[in-house]
Amino acid sequence: MKGVYMFFADGFEETEALAAGDMLHRGGVDFKMVSINGSLGVKSSHGVHVLTDMTFGEFKNSVELDGTGASDVMIFPGGMPGSTNLAECKELMDMMQKHYADGGCVAAICAAPSVVLGLLPGLKGKKMTCYDGFEPALIEKGVDFTAEGVTVDGNIITARGAGFAVDFGLAIVAYLKGEDAAEKVAHSIML
Repeated sequence: MKGVYMFFADGFEETEALAAGDMLHRGGVDFKMVSINGSLGVKSSHGVHVLTDMTFGEFKNSVELDGTGASDVMIFPGGMPGSTNLAECKELMDMMQKHYADGGCVAAICAAPSVVLGLLPGLKGKKMTCYDGFEPALIEKGVDFTAEGVTVDGNIITARGAGFAVDFGLAIVAYLKGEDAAEKVAHSIML
């Protein structure tokens, strides 16, 4: 799957999505926000309404599936029931598995590393983090769970929760554009 996409479902955690997305914009990463609902609008776990760039149907009609590489990223904000709603979208999960198998990057924060990325095969030995209480499912799959705020292991980027949303976004910028680009964004927001 060519490109960088952030996927939204009702019940997403708005800080995790919007703060990370802001870091991507500041870092010059061209990405699209995709609603898996039938409309552009999604409602966060705290009742905040957000308009995305495209619906899942529009995404499917426009995405280039061939030629996926390491610079192609699927991003999954956390929040509940947002993470569960993402994981229950079988077509999206099938696309994620193919994307990852083809060498694409997956990034998830909060509950999403466990609930969404936990559906990926071959996670044994991978370093990942997630929101407290969601780690047993990852450990059961053989993941090397860390309590770090953000963990990067090859083409998997994970973060613990909303308090690490900026760092999560910066980690994606660093992955795509290099550490200097991420440091420049961090400096611009006085980190």
